[in-house]
Amino acid sequence: MYRSREHKMIAGVCGGLAEKWGWRPTMVRLLFLLSCVLPGPQFIIYLLMWVFIPKAPSRASMGGW
Repeated sequence: MYRSREHKMIAGVCGGLAEKWGWRPTMVRLLFLLSCVLPGPQFIIYLLMWVFIPKAPSRASMGGW
């Protein structure tokens, strides 16, 4: 799993999850925002994912132009 470079608003975490699951990035962001209304460590988990999940490789490093 990677943080998205294309579907990025803050850190690309929600965009990366959307790419992995085949969902729309907007849907993942909306679900994350709705989950923040509930008690729990959602924001902490987001920050940890931001730190520990690497960014997706750039197209140039994948052999593209």
